[in-house]
Amino acid sequence: MKALHIITGLGVGGAEQQLRLLLRHLPVECDVVTLTNPGPVADGLRADGVRVTHLGMSGNRDLAALPRLVREIRRGGYDLVHTHLYRACVYGRVAARLAGVRAVVATEHSLGDSQMEGRKLSGGVRALYLASERLGRATVAVSPTVAERLERWGVPGPRTVVVPNGVDLAGFRFDAALRERTRRRLGLPQGAYVVGGVGRLAAGKRFDVLVRAAAQLPDDCWLLLVGGGPEESTLRRAAQRTGVADRVLLTGERPAAGSPGADLPSLMNAMDVLASPSAEEAFGLAVVEAMASGLPVLYVSCPAIEDLPPEATVGARRVQGGAESFVRALLDVRARGPRDRAAPAAAQHYCITRSAAQLMKVYAAAVSPTPSPTPSLGVKSE
Repeated sequence: MKALHIITGLGVGGAEQQLRLLLRHLPVECDVVTLTNPGPVADGLRADGVRVTHLGMSGNRDLAALPRLVREIRRGGYDLVHTHLYRACVYGRVAARLAGVRAVVATEHSLGDSQMEGRKLSGGVRALYLASERLGRATVAVSPTVAERLERWGVPGPRTVVVPNGVDLAGFRFDAALRERTRRRLGLPQGAYVVGGVGRLAAGKRFDVLVRAAAQLPDDCWLLLVGGGPEESTLRRAAQRTGVADRVLLTGERPAAGSPGADLPSLMNAMDVLASPSAEEAFGLAVVEAMASGLPVLYVSCPAIEDLPPEATVGARRVQGGAESFVRALLDVRARGPRDRAAPAAAQHYCITRSAAQLMKVYAAAVSPTPSPTPSLGVKSE
C-alpha cells in the first residue's frame, strides 16, 4: 500500500508532531504534502526519509492549489489519501476524488465544543466540513469525545472511528539522572518544586491561570512553561506584574520531537507535576505524555483521561475553576509527597504502536473494493 498524507502545515504543533511519530510506526510507504508552512516538522520528516512536498498555498481561498494537489496525487499513484487538519481535509478530500482515489481517510485532531484549530465553529465552517466529509470513506476521531462532537455536527456515526493519539512511551520514561541534569541546566535551585505547563502559548490554553497561581504558591515553587506562541510576551508581563518573574521559566518553542535539541521528555523529567488549565481540548496529548513520564497531572479538560475508567487514570485529577482552584490542588498534590514515576495504565493505553495498528485496520477497510463497515475501535468499548 502507498499512502499520501496531506496536512495544512508542518510547524511545531500537536497534530504535526503526531503525524511524524505515526509515520515512524506505520508499515506503509508514505509521502507527505503540506499546503503551507513547511516548518521544523517537515525537516524532521525528511530526516526520517519521508518525501515532503510543499504545495505553496497562499491562503484558505487559494483555489489554484486544488489542481496542483490533484496532479501531485495522480503523479504519486497512491492507493490511499489521509488528510489532517481543517483546510487539508477540505481540499484534500476533493483533490483525491478528482484524482481518482476513492480510499480517503481524514483525522479530526482539533474539534472542540466552540472552536476548531482556533477558528469559531460558524455555520459556514460546519457546512463546508460536512460537504467535504462525504467524499471520504472514514473520519478518524482522536477521542470518543471528538467522535461525539462530530456526530452532533452531522457526521453519521457509522462513518466515524476512534483512533487515539499515540505516545512514545520509551521516550518519555522517567530517568532520575536526566532529571538532575536538566534541573541544573535550567538553573533550578536544589529542592525546587516545579509546576509544568506544556503547549502552544495561545489564549485558549489559559496559561495565565498558572502564572496567577504561582503568585499564591510558596517561594520554592517554580513554574516551567514549555512552548512558544503569541501569548509569550503577555505571560512574561503577567509574571513581572505579579512578582514571580524570577520563578517563572518560559522555554520558547522547542524543536520537533526527534530533531536535534528536542528536549520535551527531559523537561518533563524535571517537573514535579503537570498542570493543564485549557478548558477545551480534543485529546490532551501533553497530559498523556506527562503521565508517561510518571507525573501527577491536574487538568481542566482532557478527553484522553475522561474517556477512560478512573482506575486507569491514577495520578490524574480534574480541576474546576481558576487560579485559586489550581493553588489548592497543587498544594494538595505536593503535600502527598513524591510518587513513583512509573507510567500508569492510561499512558500504556495510548502507546503509539497500538494506535498505528488500529489505523491500519481503518486503511484496510478504506482500500477494500467493497468497504466493510467502519471497524469499531472506540476506547470506551475496550
